[in-house]
Amino acid sequence: MTTTAPAPVTRYYELVDAGDVEGLVGLFTEDATYERPGYEPMRGHAGLTAFYSGERIIESGAHTLTHAVVDGDEVAVQGRFEGRARDGRALELRFADFFRLDGERISYRTTYFYAPLA
Repeated sequence: MTTTAPAPVTRYYELVDAGDVEGLVGLFTEDATYERPGYEPMRGHAGLTAFYSGERIIESGAHTLTHAVVDGDEVAVQGRFEGRARDGRALELRFADFFRLDGERISYRTTYFYAPLA
């Protein structure tokens, strides 16, 4: 077990923060699934492209990873995000992401947000 996120995971955050939809979608396998609160599961490159190109409420921002745990092909990260929503609202939140890797590509991802819901 290690505490440094592997290259596909760190590269994902670099590309999403840069707004490089084509680049970040290319990090995922063709049949990847991404699950995120408030959305239907996104499947494959077409689903991911639709989400990152228009459905995602975030306009811009930056992720900072604070913790990572890696066990084989499973990766868990915690971090902070600061940015702006498409409607102009400032966003500042904590998150946890869980990834499954297939070699150097992401086959599964799920996201959780720290929010006072319960």
